[in-house]
Amino acid sequence: MRTNRVSSMEVERKILSLLHGHKTRKKLPEIHAHFLRQGLHQSNQILSHFVSVCGHLNRMEHANRVFCQTQNPNILLFNSMIKGYSRNGPYEESLSLFYLMKNRGIWSDEYTFAPLLKACSSLGDVRLGQRVHGEIVRVGFESFSAVGIGIVELYCSCGRMEDAKKVFDEMSDRDVIIWNLMIRGFCNLGNVDTGLHLFRQMSERNIVSWNSMISCLAQNRKDSEALALFHEMLEQGFKLDEATIVTVLPICSRLGAVDVGDWIHSYAESIGLHQNVVSVGNALVDYHSKRGNLETAIKLFNEMPFRNVISWNSMILGLAFNGKGELGLEFFKEMTDKGESPNDATYLAVLTCCSHAGLVDKGQELFALMSENGHVDLKLEHYGCMVDLLARSGHVRMAYDLIRSMPFRPSATLWGTLLSSCRTHGDVELAELAAKELINLEPLNSGNYVLLSNIYAEEGKWDEVEKVRVLMRIKSVKKAPGQSAMG
Repeated sequence: MRTNRVSSMEVERKILSLLHGHKTRKKLPEIHAHFLRQGLHQSNQILSHFVSVCGHLNRMEHANRVFCQTQNPNILLFNSMIKGYSRNGPYEESLSLFYLMKNRGIWSDEYTFAPLLKACSSLGDVRLGQRVHGEIVRVGFESFSAVGIGIVELYCSCGRMEDAKKVFDEMSDRDVIIWNLMIRGFCNLGNVDTGLHLFRQMSERNIVSWNSMISCLAQNRKDSEALALFHEMLEQGFKLDEATIVTVLPICSRLGAVDVGDWIHSYAESIGLHQNVVSVGNALVDYHSKRGNLETAIKLFNEMPFRNVISWNSMILGLAFNGKGELGLEFFKEMTDKGESPNDATYLAVLTCCSHAGLVDKGQELFALMSENGHVDLKLEHYGCMVDLLARSGHVRMAYDLIRSMPFRPSATLWGTLLSSCRTHGDVELAELAAKELINLEPLNSGNYVLLSNIYAEEGKWDEVEKVRVLMRIKSVKKAPGQSAMG
């Protein structure tokens, strides 16, 4: 009897070792077959580990098949299933399993609720989350760290910062993760001052805290404050990670902080991040492209051992904005030849190449390809690029027809693009129409009335000029300082 028990334990240890090995993904079906042969298909310990591994590998269909064949799943197995679905979805399955567990009379433990809360956060369902929160309070698990983090994350992700703050204030032990969640939650709602105030109150910060606050400032157009905080971070002895680099380089581009950007480049090279982390390589390509330093950008791009679609998009768009549209199209061809699938941002970049290089035929060909293949959804930005290309090249009537055929409501930017080109190419009739459309879209923008008035004045239509002025008075529109209407 003792020999059989030892033998069984050895088999279980071997299976567990296989489950957590390096080649688990490829051998998952073999491992499953192995413990079936050993008669361990009802062992909750083995099954909970198996399901946990399935969750990490996004193989929940396999996990569910195993679970459904289990006669008496225990709390370990239920928790593994709930966690797996909370990671990979469908998130509703986590909640369904929780209610099934309750119906079977199985008591929850502290490991049940954190993934349940994560599932509610991913669903964005605050009411469902509140019910789970109520259950947590009823069974007395709110003091567990992972559960507290889950509750705060739920309310932050759903924009319920008053609820999040109430939970936060009641916590006796707030770790850095909780502080980071609160800061990000306030900043995501645009309340950066409160986020910064919380950041200043932290007794302990990690690199995530700094990255998060710098990113929040940048996203709210506070680039100078973001860069100052970055310098403060360095002064306090924190080292940059990939997230810092990806966050701060665009700030350097917008502020023209070349010395800081170049130092970050040197730092990334010194620790190998520029080649080991794709997002860092992409950020450097984008930074140097925006600086106009195409030689360095192309060199960095070519030296990247791994590239993704963002790498190609950054390079192609960088070439477009530096007047190298034709070279950008060559990169696009290389990209597709190498089997990389373009996305909507790629097509926006190549259309921008065509627009900046005046390549009307190529632009129309690509636009038609996008419309026909169905792999990419045409967005307003794609139409805008095409309108810009046609209008810049003097095909203002074609640009107007494209605006009228769009499945979207034309934006003021589109009509403004058309108006500018109509005036450049002498199509007064269409310019007048575009100006009227601008007034309809932005009735309180005095600049639109001034544009229309100037169009009439250039044609000597003084009665129409006066009508525009009367219309401005009726709508109580006042000219901005520095604007003037002819006549």
